[in-house]
Amino acid sequence: MVMTMGALHEGHATLIRAARARVGADGFVVVTVFVNPLQFGAGEDLDRYPRTLDADLELALGAGASVVFAPSVDEVYPGGEPQVRITAGPMGERLEGASRPGHFDGMLTVVAKLLHLTAPDLAFFGQKDAQQLALIRRMVRDLNFPVEVVGVETVREEDGLALSSRNRYLSAGERRTALALSRALFAGRERLAAQEALRARADALPNGRDRAENRAEALSRLGEARAAADAHAVAQASECAGPGAVRAAARAVLDEAAKAVPPLTLDYLALVDPADFTEVADDHAGQAVLAVAARVGSTRLIDNIPLSFGPPSPESPTLGAAT
Repeated sequence: MVMTMGALHEGHATLIRAARARVGADGFVVVTVFVNPLQFGAGEDLDRYPRTLDADLELALGAGASVVFAPSVDEVYPGGEPQVRITAGPMGERLEGASRPGHFDGMLTVVAKLLHLTAPDLAFFGQKDAQQLALIRRMVRDLNFPVEVVGVETVREEDGLALSSRNRYLSAGERRTALALSRALFAGRERLAAQEALRARADALPNGRDRAENRAEALSRLGEARAAADAHAVAQASECAGPGAVRAAARAVLDEAAKAVPPLTLDYLALVDPADFTEVADDHAGQAVLAVAARVGSTRLIDNIPLSFGPPSPESPTLGAAT
């Protein structure tokens, strides 16, 4: 199954195609379309959230869905809002949960209901909603749901903006500013890649960093400043490229976007452990998620990318792994 809130786009189509590829031509792929009121807080965009069922049906069936299940609110919540709900726990109070209290409780409640109603063997979710994906995996594991959760890589537009149903709210100027979200993430990833390259060069030297420091000193005495600086950078490369430097590179892009017209208003920038979405320490090794949320105009957007610091830990989950 592929769960959606409608307003389907190429990102959803990618999920549906991934499901179809996994189960084959004879398998059964169900797509759900349901705008869940429980996960919208006060002042959020429930009323203006786009509802395009006819277009959704066309896209879903064209991408490989066998059936689209699009229940009404009364069908999902007969008698009104449910008295018993799933609680997201500590992970659900961080980042998105802190910005949108109760959001993840409402999300997990409807996911649990839809899993029961459709009884799938496999459930596909996009990595763009990384914290949501992590919480669904945790719920499935903790509550023994008989389903395999599969994460699918974020789909982006040509300019790098992550596909979202909310992108349609952006004016041309707001969209230009919104590109800072993906640029910030890519800047962090590039900083990590540069640091890892320096670390690898330092480790490859016969005598490690001591050899590089001696070379830097010798080059300085000869007046070869650029070469000396390069050798010094190699020598100073950390055993694991620093999370602090990655955060700083991303934040620099977001700080510039805050001065744009229209400006970007940052909600959070975080570098977290995908297991529990707590901030990683400066000596972190293994998988991490660089996540950002911001508002441009009246539209709130989120994005993230997975990163790996040094040799990955065997216990560290990857976002795309199945559970």
